[in-house]
Order: sequence, then structure tokens, then C-alpha cells
Amino acid sequence: MSKLFSELTVGGVTFKNRAWVSPMCQYSAVEGVIQDWHAVHYGSFITGGAGLVMVEASAVAPEGRISPRCAGIWTDQQAQVWAEVPRFAKRFGVKTGIQLAHAGRKASTQVPWDGSGSVAPSDGGWQTVAPSAVAFEGYAPPREMTLDEIEEIKGEFAAAAERALGAGFDVIEIHAAHGYLLHEFLSPISNKRTDEYGGSFENRIRLLCEIASYVRLIVPASQSLFVRISASDWIPGGWSIEDSVALSRELKARGVDLIDCSSAGISPEQQIEVGPGYQVKFARQIQQEVGILTNAVGMITTGEQAEEILSDGTVAAVMIARAMLGNPRWPIQAAADLGDEIPWPNQYARGFTAR
Repeated sequence: MSKLFSELTVGGVTFKNRAWVSPMCQYSAVEGVIQDWHAVHYGSFITGGAGLVMVEASAVAPEGRISPRCAGIWTDQQAQVWAEVPRFAKRFGVKTGIQLAHAGRKASTQVPWDGSGSVAPSDGGWQTVAPSAVAFEGYAPPREMTLDEIEEIKGEFAAAAERALGAGFDVIEIHAAHGYLLHEFLSPISNKRTDEYGGSFENRIRLLCEIASYVRLIVPASQSLFVRISASDWIPGGWSIEDSVALSRELKARGVDLIDCSSAGISPEQQIEVGPGYQVKFARQIQQEVGILTNAVGMITTGEQAEEILSDGTVAAVMIARAMLGNPRWPIQAAADLGDEIPWPNQYARGFTAR
């Protein structure tokens, strides 16, 4: 059996394999409630053989949505509809996770296929908030959060985690990457505060660490807590891999089970060295130096490539995004390419015998 299709236990959850689906925004919710599109979208991954399906960034508050059409989990109704996804996944032995998010200064934006830039309050958008009143290029200026609002956001993440657990998700992931709110607090590019949430490294990581501690109190040992980070801003003077290593030590101490290693998103000035598996090095360095499990993402397209990434044990799993969109049954194909056999859904078994 290949490493890719071997079991992995993270926290209290055992995944049947290490081929995982990345969270990918669909911009198709209504008032934060997922629709029939999502049922088909996630159902295709669940029946495709993945070990974990991580659903898209789900806002912990209305103003935390990336766009007015993004999913949320700030109401019980949203959680009740989300519950259909883990309920279906359990039939196939697939674990599910949800990414809890707040978009900060990158919220209230256009659905990608409708244009770019911010949506004005008069058109259904809203005033964005951020650690500092520093706009992301091309977006409307945010308002600096007060200390009372920072306290409120901690409670919103905790409440969202409770709803997600009630909906049946196996994994809770805190989204602290891609230039969204928690990443905005981490990075000196976007955080210009002079109080206890800005300035020094210890102050800039404070909010994420506090949220991780609060959420860990809610997430039982039988489930898993992940944090997705941007391991590097790819900007001189910005957040660095060394910062990510130090942060990961703090998160491990607070009970986080796995660091989901992505990168970038804080500024259009980023200079990314793009190529196959270009972010794998971040996952390897964090796992080796901190002793916390990591997963790798970014231009991982074939089973052979994924197997090579996992082969030396310095990365625990891989998350696949674009390749899964192109082929929701990517794990079934990857298993065949590696000479493994994984079960097909009964309804598709004739496809296996016809090969």
C-alpha cells in the first residue's frame, strides 16, 4: 500500500487515506446558507475516494463573508443545512471538516465571475473591519477594530465551532491564511496597531492563539483541530517561514493537531516562486522543527507527485484543490496509478471492472 493511501490519525480522527480535498469557495450560498450546488459539489468528492473533504471557508459572522454569496455558520439554520454533508460522507467512510473564517479587509467583495473589487453597502455589501485601517489594494478601506470587537470575534469563532460540531463535522479548521482577518493580525504588512494586538510578534499572534485556545476547549479529543496559515507573505519584511515555525510551536502548545500550510494573500506585492509543489517546503520545515503534523498544498496534481511528497514522512497529508475540481475522483485515479486498489461506490463498480 502506498503512503498516500495509508491511514492517518490526527488528534482523535483516523482518516482512511491522505488524499484530502482543500477548502474551495463556491460563492453560491444565499444568506450564508448552502444550496443544491453544494450538495452536488461535495457529494462528488465524497464518492470519489478522498480521506477528508474540507468544505469551504464559512463565515463566523455576516461581515466575515468574502462576498455576499459566501457560506456561513453564524446561525443554527446554516449549521442544520451543512449537516447534510457529513451525514452523507459517513456512509462512505469519508471524514469532513469545515473552515471557520472571517475575511476582514478582504470581505464584501464581488463574486469572481461578476467582476472584482468591493461591493458597496448600497449594493448589498458592508463596511469591512481589520486590525488597522489599511486597505487591501483595490478594495474599500476597512475600519480598525475596537478591543470590544476583538473580544466579540473570539466568541463568534467559538460559537461557530460549537455549531459545526453539532452538524457532525470531524475536523474544525481555523482559517488564518490568505490575507483574511486572522492573517491580517499576524502580518506586519497589515497590522499597524500599537496596543496588545499589534507591534511585537507576541502581540500580533495573540488573537489567533486566543481563538485557538477557546476553540480547543470546545473541540473534544475525539475530533481534530487544524489551523490553516500562510507560511510566508512572500514579501521582504512581511510574515516569514521563521515566524510560522514560532507560531506553530505556540499553536501546538494550545492543542492544535495539524498545521495546514499554504502561503501568500496579504498583498498584491507578493513575489511567489510558483512551481509544482512550491509550498511543500513550508510544511516540511514546520513539521520537522516543531514536531506537529502538517499537510502540504499547492500545485499537487498527480498521485506519483503526492506519493513522493509523503514518502519521507516529513509531511503527513496532501490537500488537493484544482486537480480535484478537474476530476472529483482524483483519489481513485491516483490509487490506480500507484498500483493500489480502493473501493469504488457500488453504483460505479461497473466502471472499475470495465477498465
